[in-house]
Amino acid sequence: MNAQQLTVTAQALVGGDKGLLAMDESNPTCNKRFAPLGIPQTEASRRAYRELIVTSPGLGESISGAILYDESIRQKTSKGTPLVDVLVETGIIPGIKLDTGAKAMAGFPGEKVTEGLDGLAARVQEYVGMGARFAKWRAVIAIDAGIPSEGCIDANAHALARYAAICQQAGLVPIVEPEVLMEGAHTLEQCLEVTGRVLHAVFNQLHVQCILLEGMILKPNMVLPGKDCPQQENVEQVADATVRCLLRSVPAAVAGVAFLSGGQSGALACARLNAMNVRFASRMPWPLTFSFARAIQHPALDIWSGHDATVKAAQEALIVRAQFSRNARRGEYNAAMDKTV
Repeated sequence: MNAQQLTVTAQALVGGDKGLLAMDESNPTCNKRFAPLGIPQTEASRRAYRELIVTSPGLGESISGAILYDESIRQKTSKGTPLVDVLVETGIIPGIKLDTGAKAMAGFPGEKVTEGLDGLAARVQEYVGMGARFAKWRAVIAIDAGIPSEGCIDANAHALARYAAICQQAGLVPIVEPEVLMEGAHTLEQCLEVTGRVLHAVFNQLHVQCILLEGMILKPNMVLPGKDCPQQENVEQVADATVRCLLRSVPAAVAGVAFLSGGQSGALACARLNAMNVRFASRMPWPLTFSFARAIQHPALDIWSGHDATVKAAQEALIVRAQFSRNARRGEYNAAMDKTV
């Protein structure tokens, strides 16, 4: 393991004032988002959409790294240039999603464990050869009656730590993503308690597996009430709960925290991240940035809808959302200027 290389890469991803773009949707997920818009659910359509994203003029001004999927890291633009090369030329570090999805966990009804450790070392070597410099693994934790169980939390924490160890051994910076889902009617306080338990379990396993904290990035959920909870706390209350949870659970040595959007609108995700950076900048030992997917991509996908004539307009919408996300990372987001609020 090259500790210096890992630390330098991690700092390049989160040490400035930019953030990460998650464009690592699996083919089924990508197709699911295409279907309502009438976009053909084909490899050609997925390639065209990904080309639209990576060739958006000025993307590198707000984005430091882009997370790709197995299909997209192998794809080329219509002119024959690998998407990875386009990213690098723009100053964006290429990354790769490594897990193979969350599957039902035997013996634990309603809970899931993320798979993909089998053969991971060999796959990592292949992706490194393709130009990947960091990676991502997502675990999903649901809140409901009687769950999450300790068994589910521990199984996912162990898998995240083993993935991180394999990545660092090969020179990839691991993004560790333990997502407590927004689905459900749980309260903000319940999410705070569960997120804290999950983060403590994850960092315990990262310690056991000898992970270099300076060479990894945490990608957590924000502490939020469930979508169906009748009480929805305001932006400041969410910011307070989220930062309080992180300060109690995340070691200061971690390179950075890059939030997932988790189904939030782009405007709300930015407003909440902005509040954290405005209110707590002097107290945080690590930078708080973004690793958004739909919160950046959604308007662009709607505008594009599979048509060549709308590519430019879609790219402009993508850049606007990326810029707003960067502003939130800097504590300079202005919700009044965001027409999607």
